[in-house]
Amino acid sequence: MAATVDESAVEEFMHRLVGYMTGSAVCYGIWLGDELGLYRALAQGPGSAADIAERTGCNLRLVREWLDAQAASELVDWNASAQTYGLSDVAAMALANENSPVFTARAMNAVGAFYADVNQVKAAFRGNGAMSWGAHDPRLFDGTEWLFRTGYRAYLPDWIAALDGVAQKLDDGARVADVGCGHGASVVVMAEKYPQSRIWGFDFHKPSIETARVRAAEAGVSERTFFEVATAKEYPGDYDLICFFDCLHDMGDPEGIARYAREHLAPDGTVLLVEPFALDNHDENLKSNPMAPLFYHASSAICAPNSLSQEVGAALGAQAGEARLADVFARAGFTRFGRAAETPLNLILEAKA
Repeated sequence: MAATVDESAVEEFMHRLVGYMTGSAVCYGIWLGDELGLYRALAQGPGSAADIAERTGCNLRLVREWLDAQAASELVDWNASAQTYGLSDVAAMALANENSPVFTARAMNAVGAFYADVNQVKAAFRGNGAMSWGAHDPRLFDGTEWLFRTGYRAYLPDWIAALDGVAQKLDDGARVADVGCGHGASVVVMAEKYPQSRIWGFDFHKPSIETARVRAAEAGVSERTFFEVATAKEYPGDYDLICFFDCLHDMGDPEGIARYAREHLAPDGTVLLVEPFALDNHDENLKSNPMAPLFYHASSAICAPNSLSQEVGAALGAQAGEARLADVFARAGFTRFGRAAETPLNLILEAKA
């Protein structure tokens, strides 16, 4: 006899499932709104659908449909009496102002890349699990830059201040390596904050290095930033600070890379390790970490496949947690390792030889 289905449980599950579908559609709408300049047009002041269409040069009928979708999602304000749409100050910070510390709209490029890459990710699942970073849709690189860029601008100086004696070194003038620098967002922040220091950015992905050079030029810090194509076990030189921003877990041989970093630290040098927030207890992380659904899904499609495409293929994943990372650094010969700070998105960890 078939088990009796709990109708209320079915209804609850379907509400959750449709909620996820809705969230995916809203993310698409946010991505489209940023690409078309619709949020920036709304930030100029409330207007009718015709006003917003005129400001952006977009089709009126489609703009009206998008505006209603955004209003139904409670991202855009609808004034029924005036028949106008607008943005609250908070919404403008998140969706229209790319210099805001909470600007998120452009990070939706990464969500688009998930879908664009689905056939390659399926092949990785059915094969050896490997898919290199450079094999992904270019939107992933743009989305990743903007996902982390605003946080680095808002928090990175505080993270460095939480490290033992590092801020003073950078104020006085230090040598810094940013390994796995991507588009150089963290390099630019450090170069702006610590003009006496020299910052080297290294990444094995040549197009990212080329973009990083452009970002440094746009920020006016090219004279004190240097970008080179190199893996995490190839970069030259010794450094007072070696940084890994949201990237070590993506790498094939984290222990070997940590050991290489220790060998390239100047006396009393420091490693700054920034990793996605995770709780060490697996069961607790699944139940109590609100970022776990996003990070585990991203890890299954991006982080773990990239690691599996490289030597060793440790595949730490984006939810490795502090204890597991501490073990990696202990086996690499570091004698001090601990948490310097944290945010809802990140663990900020400090390692000393």
